[in-house]
Amino acid sequence: MNETTPTRVPRARTLAGLGLALVVALGGAWAWQAWHARQDRAREAAAEDQRQLEVLLQRMETVRGDINAQGRLIKDAAAGQRLLRDELLGLGQRNALLEETVARLAASTAQGHRTARLDEAELLLVLGAQRLRLAGDVDGARRAYALAAGLLDGLEDPGLLNLRHTLASERRALEELGAGPRAAALARLQAVDEALARLPRETLLPASGPRPPWWQRALAPLVQIRPAGSQALLGEAERALAVDALQLELTLARAAVERGDVDALRTALNRIDTGVQRLWPDSPPLRQLRDELETLRSMPLQPQAPALDATLLQLRAARDGGSHRP
Repeated sequence: MNETTPTRVPRARTLAGLGLALVVALGGAWAWQAWHARQDRAREAAAEDQRQLEVLLQRMETVRGDINAQGRLIKDAAAGQRLLRDELLGLGQRNALLEETVARLAASTAQGHRTARLDEAELLLVLGAQRLRLAGDVDGARRAYALAAGLLDGLEDPGLLNLRHTLASERRALEELGAGPRAAALARLQAVDEALARLPRETLLPASGPRPPWWQRALAPLVQIRPAGSQALLGEAERALAVDALQLELTLARAAVERGDVDALRTALNRIDTGVQRLWPDSPPLRQLRDELETLRSMPLQPQAPALDATLLQLRAARDGGSHRP
């Protein structure tokens, strides 16, 4: 028993030492392999880092090139923008000049249109006044003034307000003239012509008067006694010629009225008065006809024309003042 126990103790120690040595060896092998693996990984990581660094450097070079290209493009764009800005400034100046030119043309056109309208209105006013004063044509003067008023109404110019009021006043004065003295004279001549056809060829005795003498009453059933004048001595042919002469005198009187010839009218009326006294006996219709002829002799043929110069003077002043506007 005592000899066996000491032999087992060294063996156990040896086995323990072997086991420990084995464990240390295994641990060392594992540690070396781990270290070697770490070295491999470190080399791989370093290689990867180197590769990524190279890629990054390449990218940086590419980016640097792109930046340089972008810089050149930016410079080119800036230069192009400067050129465009200069061109825009030039276009703006040209547009301003064009707008100014168009504005001047528009103003010139408007001024020319205004001047033309005022010239037309002036011509119409002059024509209307001349037709009234020279020809006595009241209707023609009214039409001319109405056309002038239409032209002035087409101009939107506040400076023509007084001119329009003056023209309206003169148009009212023309309306108050009526048909005019010539139209009235022609109407009276027409009435004279109609009255000539109604004149009796025998003397109209009054219904009541002094009682005729006994011898006239005794001879009344056999003989009709009436006064005889120069018209009883005319034959039918002479009477027809005299009536035609009266119609001719009426035509001459109408022509004198149309011309406004007072002397010719009075001469024709005097001849008509003499002719009717020669052709018809005295009667109330004849006396009424002669009174009408006397009224015609005293009638004026020229209308009492109102003052028509105010509108014309104002229009000329407005036109001359407008022509000096810038």
